[in-house]
Amino acid sequence: MTPRWMLPTILPLFCTLVSCRSQTGSALPAIEFTKLPPLGDGSPEKTEAIEGRVSGAKSGQAIVLFARSGVWWVQPLAETPFTPIGKDSSWKNVTHPGSAYAAVLVNKEYRAPITLSELPKPGGNVIAVAVAETPQLTRPPVETIEFSGYQWEIRSTPSNRGGTKNLYGPKNVWTDSKGFLHLRIAKSGSEWTSAELKLTRSLGYGTYRFAIQDVAHLEPGTVFSIFSWDDAGPTREFDIEVSRWGELKSKNGQFVVQPYYVPANVWRFNLPAGPHTQVIRWEFGRVAFETISKGRTVAQHSFASGVPRPGNELIHLNLYVYGNKANPLQEGMEVVIESFQYLP
Repeated sequence: MTPRWMLPTILPLFCTLVSCRSQTGSALPAIEFTKLPPLGDGSPEKTEAIEGRVSGAKSGQAIVLFARSGVWWVQPLAETPFTPIGKDSSWKNVTHPGSAYAAVLVNKEYRAPITLSELPKPGGNVIAVAVAETPQLTRPPVETIEFSGYQWEIRSTPSNRGGTKNLYGPKNVWTDSKGFLHLRIAKSGSEWTSAELKLTRSLGYGTYRFAIQDVAHLEPGTVFSIFSWDDAGPTREFDIEVSRWGELKSKNGQFVVQPYYVPANVWRFNLPAGPHTQVIRWEFGRVAFETISKGRTVAQHSFASGVPRPGNELIHLNLYVYGNKANPLQEGMEVVIESFQYLP
């Protein structure tokens, strides 16, 4: 119960609040989600339903949807970025999968970009923003595999890694009786299916070692990569990539800190035939790569610029098709990784 001596103070304040609300109108416009897609890896092929409601929207305003996969991508297509709001204030559409989803209430003059590194803030033609992050999203059932004492999640959704549409088949990933991990590219009907898996948890700074059997034989139209991917941004990535990128005589190995289009972020080398070990030493402000073959270092380089800090990154292993019309893939490929070791 409120003491009687406080009533003279509370009542005028309450009346003031009511008066202000009647003068300025109802509460600020707001967006809520009523149906959310599950958490998912970015895929150009798969879409899920997404729905919601808006309060306080005006005539002519609409919703623009985004899904996060490295950056925020407008949904469902760049050509159709506006989701109409119904007379009952509801809206619904589809979106490609992502690690987070956003709905932005905008005026009709808003020009939706294809991608954003950060979501817009209210102001100008942006009226309100709502975001659904990972804790709010359900995780669909996924296949996992144990390798070198760690759990890895096997990819099954398509991707456009390397700028080429790639389908992924869980059967392209397995371990043998020795515990060696196999990744392969195989034919499924008339199309190739690739292989990818990722750690189920972040390990952060430390040393990562991969003992790998011969990959120098890979066709020019294939890529084998070890990379750290943080869905919070495309520049929070570093890679070891084995590929000739469709060329017959180019160097077949490279160390990368993204973005790759900065010349200083790529260091290329020749990987010789035979088994080898790939080493990544990641620390604050520095990531160092080393390739060891037959007991000697054949490639070594470190980067001290643009090195990401730990966050939500996961180590990925990927064997995929690189689209090149001059030298397309002819046969299925396989890579065998004997062991993985992590030292903090």
